[in-house]
Amino acid sequence: MASLTAAGGTGSVRPGAVGPRKLPRPTPAELAAAADLLLPDLIGPDLDVLFCGINPGLYSAATARHFARPGNRFWPALHRGGFTPHLVDPADQAELLGYGLGITNLADRASARADELTRDELAEGGRRLVDKIRRHRPRWVAVLGITAYRIAFDRRTALLGRQDGTLGGAEVWVLPNPSGLNAHFTPDALAAEFAALRAAVGGPVSRRRSPRSRPANR
Repeated sequence: MASLTAAGGTGSVRPGAVGPRKLPRPTPAELAAAADLLLPDLIGPDLDVLFCGINPGLYSAATARHFARPGNRFWPALHRGGFTPHLVDPADQAELLGYGLGITNLADRASARADELTRDELAEGGRRLVDKIRRHRPRWVAVLGITAYRIAFDRRTALLGRQDGTLGGAEVWVLPNPSGLNAHFTPDALAAEFAALRAAVGGPVSRRRSPRSRPANR
């Protein structure tokens, strides 16, 4: 079983690092073409937490990096919530595997906004997520978006936080959508939600483990 590395602070940088590696900004033509692209999962066996977004944005699909659009608050919340010892740049997303963390999405189809997805797409995505969990055996799955979770798993009264029961054998937690378009949660409130999950996951403090998997196609 993986052990998460303890973290704290805000926006720290690895010792000796010159700063985060930045992704090239996609051109308008590249963004327009991104709707036809698939964003590979960042996944490996026996992760501590598999984070599940709703679907890739066009910016993420164009750059082949999860939560890549500037202004998305996933990476700062992940760090401030205690999952990573420094703020990870989307360009360095594979680093998460070394912390026992992975990323997938409910739906494959990239879109400008998550609300462009149909209910059928989300329900099918929920079924695929359960299959994925059974194959890769994460301890926890964290779905990023309460409305998408309710639709995908037909749990109309679900609230944020820990859920009753499991999915494919994994414990389930629902987090707010970290998109900058989600005005219901400030950065501080979002970080607190991630920190609550980190506390529930628990585990001893350990040094970073070596990644056992590369980003994989679904």
